[in-house]
Amino acid sequence: MDLGLLYPTRDRGEADFAELCRRLDPALGLTFAYPEWGEAVDPAAAVREIGAPERLTRAADQFPATPDVVSWACSSCSFTRGLDGARAQARALTGRLGVPASSTSLAYLAALERLDVDRVALASVYRSDLTADFAAFLAEAGVTTVHAVSADAGSDRALAAWGPARIFELAEAAGHEDAQVVLVPETALHTTPVLAELETRLGKPVLTATAVTVWDALDRLGEEPVQDGLGTLFRSAAGRRRPSSSSS
Repeated sequence: MDLGLLYPTRDRGEADFAELCRRLDPALGLTFAYPEWGEAVDPAAAVREIGAPERLTRAADQFPATPDVVSWACSSCSFTRGLDGARAQARALTGRLGVPASSTSLAYLAALERLDVDRVALASVYRSDLTADFAAFLAEAGVTTVHAVSADAGSDRALAAWGPARIFELAEAAGHEDAQVVLVPETALHTTPVLAELETRLGKPVLTATAVTVWDALDRLGEEPVQDGLGTLFRSAAGRRRPSSSSS
């Protein structure tokens, strides 16, 4: 099987996705395509602009062959359009390619539903207004954010260079006793090597952007991607997907 990922910026977090896909058994094929950024300068406006459905469908034409499933692997570029906007992105991609489609933001909703949780903490690399946008997106699906930290960490180039210590620090700062899970919504972070340790340190599931994106893509194909060492989500051999707010 092959996963096609639309990814916002070259040479950032692709290696983390590739590592996770290699660690699955059987390994998952992986291809990237890159939408074009627009002219907006403000970060919130820029991620909304690149997430326009027509930009995504044009980028999808870059895939050398049609993948079995496709996902828009950018958290902020999907949640800033709200739940209806994220669904519209996925519908546009399915219409273009004729395969199941999702995004990192929709993947978070699917993962939370699969784990049957609705109280989360956010370990956000974004500035506070974008963190609030993600919390609002989750709230549309009935998920309550009980605590959030906003690192305001700057560019995805800088985030791609974060080592384990900084990722641990962010996640631990977000931890809260009332949260059932901690979300780390940034696909530039290299989180695959530290998934197990993140959960050990926080004592609860930690859902990273890379992990939920890949898990959700496989789940939309009817697969149950169970694999040791990749955190709670990949240990959960739950039943097949049921209709939900995360469906496109």
